Amino acid sequence: MTAQRTVPADGSTATVGLLPWIALGVVYVVWGSTYLAIRYMVESMPPLTSAGLRFAVAGVLLGAVLVAVRGWRVLRMTRAQLGTAVLLGFLLPAWGNGLVTVAEQQTASGLAALLIASVPLYIVLLRLLAGDRPRRSTLIGVVVGLAGLAVMLLTGGADGSGGTVGAAWWGPWLVLLAALGWAAGSFAATRMPTPPNPFALTAVEMVAGGVMMVAAGVLTGERLELAAVTAPSWTAWTFLVTVGSIGAFSSYVYVLGRLPVSTVATYAYVNPVIAVLLGVLIAGERFGLAQLLGGALVVAAVVVVIASERRRPPAVGAT
Repeated sequence: MTAQRTVPADGSTATVGLLPWIALGVVYVVWGSTYLAIRYMVESMPPLTSAGLRFAVAGVLLGAVLVAVRGWRVLRMTRAQLGTAVLLGFLLPAWGNGLVTVAEQQTASGLAALLIASVPLYIVLLRLLAGDRPRRSTLIGVVVGLAGLAVMLLTGGADGSGGTVGAAWWGPWLVLLAALGWAAGSFAATRMPTPPNPFALTAVEMVAGGVMMVAAGVLTGERLELAAVTAPSWTAWTFLVTVGSIGAFSSYVYVLGRLPVSTVATYAYVNPVIAVLLGVLIAGERFGLAQLLGGALVVAAVVVVIASERRRPPAVGAT
C-alpha cells in the first residue's frame, strides 16, 4: 500500500488541512530528539545491543499491528522484495543508526545530528557516480556542505557534560561513516524492488537490522546487564522504540501522501536544529563558534540542495 497522494497538481498545500502539518511537526521534533535519547540510552546500555533490540522490538510491534489490521497477506513479498528489505535493514538501521549509537558514546548528540544532515549531500555524490547529472546549484550546495563538514571535523568535537562527549577523535568520523550508510540505503531504495506496503517493508527492515546489530554486539563482547541499566536509559530506549521508531515513521509516511515531497524533505535541515537545541538545553552540551559555523554551512547546503532538486522532474517509480 503506497501512500495515496492528495496534494494538488500545482503543489499547493492550501487545501490539505491541519493534520498533515501536525504530523510534519511530529517528524521535526521526534526525529530531532532521537539523537539526545540515544545519548541517554548508551549511558548504561551497550550501544549495538540496545539499538538492535530497539529496532527488532519496534519491527515486531509494527508487523503485529499490520497483521491485526490487514491480515497476514500484508507481509507477503517476493524473494527480490525480501532481499531489498534485508539489504536496507543492513544499510539503514544496522550501519546508519548502529554507528551513530556507538559514536554517541564519544560525540555530542547535537554534533551527531549536524553531521548526519550530510546525507542529502552524499546522495548527490552517489548519483554522480551512477551517471546522473545534478543541477549546477545542487553541486554548489554539495561543495558548501563539504566545507561545513571540514570545519566541524577539523576543529574538534563539542564538549559535553560529564566529560564523556567529544572524548575520542573518532566519534565524529564514525557519524560521518554512518551518514554514508543512510545515504546508500536511501539511494538503493529507489532503485530496487520493494513491497507495495511501505509499513511492511519497514517492519521487516527494522527486524533484519535489529538482529544484525544484536549479533554484532555479541561478537564484539557486549553484555546487557539489566540490573545496571538506569531509569533514564530505560526511558530513552522505550521512547526510541515507540515514539521514535513507530510513531515518527508513521507520521512521515502519512505526510508523504499529503504534502509535497519538497516540503516533507525540510525535516533534513530542521532535525539538526532541534537536536542542537535539545542537547544544549537538556544535556548541557556546548559548541564552539567553529562547530556552529560548520553546522550552519551544512544546514544551508542541504537547503540549497533540496530547493534545487524540487525543480527536477519526479523520478519514475518513486514512492
